[in-house]
Amino acid sequence: MPVGVPPKGGPLGRSRSRLSASGLTTYLRCPRQWYLTRKVGLSSPSSIGQITGLVVEDAVCRVLMHRPGVMVSLDGLRTWAHALCEQEAETAWQEGEEAWSNRLWKREDSEWSTVEVDDYNKKIRHGIDLFLEEVEACFNQNGGPYINEYRSGTSPFNVPSPAWGEIPHFPVPEKVRSLESRDWSVDHAFAWQAEDEPIQWNEAWEIARPWFKDPRVHQPQRMFHPEGWAAGELDLVIRWDGNIRLVDIKSGHSGSSFSESLQHQLRFYAWLWSRTNEEGTVQQMEGWYLSSKERIIYSAPSDVELTSMDEEFFDINQTMRSVGEGASLIPANPHQDKADHLQACTGEAAGCGWCSVSTENLASAGPMNEATRQAMLHGFEIKSPCLPFSNIPSRVDVAGELIAQWGPLPNHFNEPVLGAMLKAGEATIAIEEAEPGAFLHLHDSKATKVVVTNALPGVWRDQPRLYVDAESEIVTQSGRDLPSTRIGLLRTRANVEGLVLSIRQQRGKRLDGRPWSMLAFHLWDGHHVAEVVAFGSAISERLLNLQPGEKIRLIGAELGWRAGLVQLRIDVRKTRVELPGPSFASKSI
Repeated sequence: MPVGVPPKGGPLGRSRSRLSASGLTTYLRCPRQWYLTRKVGLSSPSSIGQITGLVVEDAVCRVLMHRPGVMVSLDGLRTWAHALCEQEAETAWQEGEEAWSNRLWKREDSEWSTVEVDDYNKKIRHGIDLFLEEVEACFNQNGGPYINEYRSGTSPFNVPSPAWGEIPHFPVPEKVRSLESRDWSVDHAFAWQAEDEPIQWNEAWEIARPWFKDPRVHQPQRMFHPEGWAAGELDLVIRWDGNIRLVDIKSGHSGSSFSESLQHQLRFYAWLWSRTNEEGTVQQMEGWYLSSKERIIYSAPSDVELTSMDEEFFDINQTMRSVGEGASLIPANPHQDKADHLQACTGEAAGCGWCSVSTENLASAGPMNEATRQAMLHGFEIKSPCLPFSNIPSRVDVAGELIAQWGPLPNHFNEPVLGAMLKAGEATIAIEEAEPGAFLHLHDSKATKVVVTNALPGVWRDQPRLYVDAESEIVTQSGRDLPSTRIGLLRTRANVEGLVLSIRQQRGKRLDGRPWSMLAFHLWDGHHVAEVVAFGSAISERLLNLQPGEKIRLIGAELGWRAGLVQLRIDVRKTRVELPGPSFASKSI
């Protein structure tokens, strides 16, 4: 089936430590680009092209959701579909305009007024024309092998292709609180021909319709590796003729700088399909380019290649998990012969920006605006009571008695993680996985008196917390005293100041449909960069108005961790956010 149940990971089933198609292709292009954009989370200014790709693909899927009435010719079907394309182009343009206005950091050379509805209409129409080639082939084969199943009112697939009037498929239906969302009124009835009757063009459209992400479903519609370390989100799955073909939609053309990543992306999807699916083997992979109306075809990987990819992708994911600790160095060391996540790249790969910034080219490289560039060139002094990011302790050893275990239960990212409780004297502290699957042996210890080594200190809801990951260990206390940090002396907050390098806001829905929001920006202290996040009510108007190039000071930011990297969190009650100024002295939020 094209979708699975999220085994681990957040409101949208995402994880920075889980291998994805986009993460893989980024890593293969440039390891440092992957590290900064995917693991550190450092963003670049939004472009109109990024938004166009999202809203146009959604529009194509909405057209595919429609069910035509009786059609006697392909030309009639095309005329009907193109009219829908025109309507959806208007909707997509409006969605794009709203998305653009909500972006906190945009490219300075971009204006939404330059975007034309006609261009959107052309792209959507090209996507539907490529699909109509499938419809024509389906018609010429009299509907293919499943026509009588469709005519009898059954589906040949575990997860049917979505359509208006059909009940949507929720991967985790028990989490959907609204009965209205669980069910869907059938108000787009479709009349099938009797068995053995010649196929009609509207039937060919219905049968040829691929699987795609249902726009009515807020839950993640992805494939998840059974072991949880890889996931992928398909655009289209064509299967009307008994063969499985995976399609990725691109809003541009095959000559773009990112086009060489397409085959890697599709191969990853084919591998993931083979490891999660029982509906057949992938026979072919395709890229549909909407600007040029191109169909690029690739052969699917063989069984031998799929087996080899098991080891290849696992090793890449393990490397991804292991790199990086604490705060991240920017600018990096100058580029050398072999690129890695620690040194600047050449800037030649598609998407390279922050990753090309080194101590030798700070005046010219990178996506920063002029205010940011000048501030980075001139540097600044960190004043008391603030300390550099490099002074934030990343690992501690804590001794105590294990007195409780729980989970998996949701953490502050709504990710299911294991937890335990450690007691030392009169003090207690919670132990929690740094992210889902980060320390699967948390409940395995048979001893009660232990030392938790290489734990990450932090705080949640005013209570100190130890986060454990692959670098951590729980060992039995020996008869002698082991050096450790007292619970009461753990550092759980930090005073920091720095230059805002990037800012973004994310919104979405949890599995149960409840909304969530997060604002993230990255601070540079003159040498290192760290992520700062605010959730829900902690997202103030002043934070939303932050711009790259501004300086800001945080007093009492919560200390946390994400994928092994430091992540500071704004506590709406206890974190003071001081406004920029010559001395950061006076005004505060």
